[in-house]
Amino acid sequence: MNLLIELRQLDINDAGNWPVAFKVSALAILFVIIIGAGYFLVWQEQIETLENAQAQEETLKNMYLAKKRSAVNLPVLRLQLKDIEQSLSALLKQLPDKSEMEALLVDINQAGLGRGLQFELFKPAAMETIHEFYAELPISIRVIGGYHDIGAFASDIARLPRIVTLNDISVMPGSDGRLVLDTIAKTFRYLDEEEIAKQAGGG
Repeated sequence: MNLLIELRQLDINDAGNWPVAFKVSALAILFVIIIGAGYFLVWQEQIETLENAQAQEETLKNMYLAKKRSAVNLPVLRLQLKDIEQSLSALLKQLPDKSEMEALLVDINQAGLGRGLQFELFKPAAMETIHEFYAELPISIRVIGGYHDIGAFASDIARLPRIVTLNDISVMPGSDGRLVLDTIAKTFRYLDEEEIAKQAGGG
């Protein structure tokens, strides 16, 4: 009760003569008001700006480190790209073009005849399967011969300078003691520029 009476008796224009306790309290309240006003009117915006700048700085640091790693590895990446291009070039050389397909079919046939195999079936598919940059031609093959001759034939196919794969291999005993090999040989050729352009254009 006495405190309320003393508060009412305080003269705002004569603050210098206030009791010490009231002076300290008034200064503390004024300090809190100033701090609060400063935070909401000035510091809050500056703090947000600082936080945004710090986040941007972290992003830029990460970008810099990523680019620095790329720059450091650039010679290695260029060397790897060169190796890939050389490997691709070597693989493409193993794919015949249209003019060489007939010779490749003859090579496959000769590989079997050279091992003394008897061809019962050698039938290229009527249509090639076209892929992005190459065409695939399946050939149905049935040959009769001895075990070692058939194995040697498969080995000869693998050693051809052009890519030929044997798929769906089935070996069964024949009626005369020899073996019957049924397989699908797949040969591949690369598409010419006109065919590639046709593929890119959607047919």
